[in-house]
Amino acid sequence: MPWRDVPAFVKRHVAEFKQGEATRAALLFLILTAARSGEVRGATWDEFDLKAGVWTIPGERMKAKEQHRVPLSSAALELVKRLKEQKLHETLAFPSPRQKVLSDMVLTSFLRRVKAPSDTPRRVATAHGFRSSFRDWASEHGYARDLAERALAHTIANKTEAAYHRSDLMEQRRPMMQKWAAHVRGINV
Repeated sequence: MPWRDVPAFVKRHVAEFKQGEATRAALLFLILTAARSGEVRGATWDEFDLKAGVWTIPGERMKAKEQHRVPLSSAALELVKRLKEQKLHETLAFPSPRQKVLSDMVLTSFLRRVKAPSDTPRRVATAHGFRSSFRDWASEHGYARDLAERALAHTIANKTEAAYHRSDLMEQRRPMMQKWAAHVRGINV
């Protein structure tokens, strides 16, 4: 989905969700955090530090098999706190109605059902495509490549360069994610 279209889509389809609507909540959280679908769908309560506003995804759940810390914007943190209060599941943050991990097809089906706009003709947006929306937005708004790539948990292909990149730039990413969340929610900052 083109990054400029994200706020209208969010306002129309996912900004408001009722108790038990884990699909909408998961999709909104995915958009706010620029995380992969599997990372969001498998999120467990013990991965969240609500005081610090950090979601720590263990390496075994990450594509690169390395732990990834996500600074939570105020909107993402508010969403997680709201879900925790709803107590939909003891362990899972976004449980399916059957109390299991949401299926990847649930997000895809939802996006198809609402005909989520895509920049690819005759196709609807995909959950994974929101990561591209975020990346384009970050580039268009002058954020350093390192910040955007770390937010997406992309690995550095060059082994020598990777050896020197030891920081996850958590605190530098925090304001970027806050501004992305403001954009997603249609708030001009």
